[in-house]
Amino acid sequence: MKSTIITILLALLSAGIEAKTFKTIKNPEAMACVNMFYGKLEARKVIFSDTATTVHFTIRYKQGQTFSFSKDSHLIDENGNRYSLRSTEGIKAGSWLKVPESGTMDFTMHFEPMPKKVQLFDFTEGDFSTAFMLLGIHDQKMKLKVPTLQELSKANPWTRPTDWLKTDTITIQGRIEGYDAEKFGFTSMECYYEDAFEKDDATLVLDIAPDGSFQKKFQASYPIHHAFHTRSSKVGFEEIPFFARPGETIDITIKKNEHGQLECYYNNGSSKEVEHWLKTDSRIDMLAQNLGMFKGKMSEMGEVANRTWHYMLYQLNKESLSHHYTPMEMQLALAELQVSYAKSLMDYAMYHEDDQVKYEQQNGMNHQKIVDSVEYENIRKLEYYTPLHRANLDNPLTLISSNYPITINRIQFARPIWNAKYEDGGYVINEENEKKVIEKISKAWCDLMGCDQLNLMGQLCLYKEYLGNFNFWRHDEAYLRSMVSVYLEKYTNPYIHQKAEAYYTQKMAQTELSTPLSADNAAADLIRSLCAKYPGRYLMIDFWGMGCGPCRSAIQSSKNLRKEIAKRDDIKLIFIAGERTAEGSEAYHNYVKEWLADEETVCITNADFTRLQELFRFNGIPHYETITPDCRRVRDDLQIRGFYNFDHEMKQLKERLK
Repeated sequence: MKSTIITILLALLSAGIEAKTFKTIKNPEAMACVNMFYGKLEARKVIFSDTATTVHFTIRYKQGQTFSFSKDSHLIDENGNRYSLRSTEGIKAGSWLKVPESGTMDFTMHFEPMPKKVQLFDFTEGDFSTAFMLLGIHDQKMKLKVPTLQELSKANPWTRPTDWLKTDTITIQGRIEGYDAEKFGFTSMECYYEDAFEKDDATLVLDIAPDGSFQKKFQASYPIHHAFHTRSSKVGFEEIPFFARPGETIDITIKKNEHGQLECYYNNGSSKEVEHWLKTDSRIDMLAQNLGMFKGKMSEMGEVANRTWHYMLYQLNKESLSHHYTPMEMQLALAELQVSYAKSLMDYAMYHEDDQVKYEQQNGMNHQKIVDSVEYENIRKLEYYTPLHRANLDNPLTLISSNYPITINRIQFARPIWNAKYEDGGYVINEENEKKVIEKISKAWCDLMGCDQLNLMGQLCLYKEYLGNFNFWRHDEAYLRSMVSVYLEKYTNPYIHQKAEAYYTQKMAQTELSTPLSADNAAADLIRSLCAKYPGRYLMIDFWGMGCGPCRSAIQSSKNLRKEIAKRDDIKLIFIAGERTAEGSEAYHNYVKEWLADEETVCITNADFTRLQELFRFNGIPHYETITPDCRRVRDDLQIRGFYNFDHEMKQLKERLK
């Protein structure tokens, strides 16, 4: 009897402490899956209880790949509150797992309990840049209150300064408190900056002095939102974000906050004015990636673009309220949102075209095969790009975005523009035909972006055409003057017109066909040492990397051509690559052994490679430079640009340099 009573009491006690379920979300929807390059993460069910928030996940991953989820995985609610991982079922946090043959795996994670009022939340694997994330998890039945872009803009009135577009020096300076090079793991940081009005990129290296002080000066044509990064930090501090206008000196102190984490404190200038925005760990770009990585058809893209646009506006509104954005901060954030959206839409079109083409080897040659001819043609049809029209790409504020230069590139070379340019399969290059092409592509850009006259983005695309074609015209003065005049007439934006005139003046003032390398510069010293190693010879330097597909393709396809070049005694080919260490990885050595065995290869650290990028003003690879026998850099219009037209370009170079 006593035993029975105890059993009943224990049962009642057990029932009393059983978790109370507040709500269950079946088949929840997520706004975006981030950093899942080989698959997709989905939430199947979410259970809110007073003891835990339980999320049932499914991961669909490429067969044969491995993955892991960090022990630091957590949920974040709309107010930024975190809920740590407590336990898992089906996987072990912190351990590597191999995808089963099915390519699908179900697992469950239990987190600290979230309040039942939480309507939308994020899952993130940790506070590192490559962490798996599932953003905006919510009930499909939930009606998201999404303000329009116009509503957000109207509610935050701010007048752009009249001198917004001007060219001047920006200075970023400051100090890292408690800096110790060995402890921190880095002595420099880099910014892959590109000015939309310049032909060359401008990788910037920020050196950190032993006392933690730093300073970098560079020229800019408009205000920029960018950051200096490091890939080798040992202390969890990886970037210095900043917003600066030409002519400003921005002073930044990096010190530990109340949580013991290193944080940027802005002491003055535009960065101080927008510090709430600069310090926001924004997810807007990540939401845009969902559109860029979409794998469906062109006819389905519009719906995804519409959904992505609304999610981005929802997220911006949430972030602005949480971080108390000023009107200036909101206007800048809205401008960046539109650039991010436009870039992702054009990314989708580019990647989608790549997916429609496969290459097959026949008789040692690659032959193109179209996978889906209907879809391949749809990518060329302007009607499918209507979702791009919602982005106002005539707004000068959009220039601030670090994504702006790549967005210009995507729109400049969009397939519908290419179709308009080469609608008859090609054209004879002469003044009359070039003028016709300018009109064709100008109209195509207007149609692509939904504007009656070339907007700011369209005029910058045409400006990039002007920069790209200038060297072709410059050796025929009458032709050059005529073409410059045609382009200048198209630039109704006075700042672009001014920049185009300044570029013409600058180029025509060049009298030297080569220029000396910088003095007191370690990167230049490396080039000088190579000149000393091969006296009396030109150097053609190929900057490449193991992670660069086009680099490897160019090296592999030119192997026989390079055998002929190697027989010459007037030039030496040099291949310079950056690796984690100067010794190079096993993969690097295996590749060199197979494809570059008898050639001059130089392996340097990634940090030293970045300094060469700064010296020669390039961001992307492959990149080629030509150095004269007296160790001077050849002018850009005389550079040898690869191996396929080598003999002609080399002959032309030597004749000009006589």
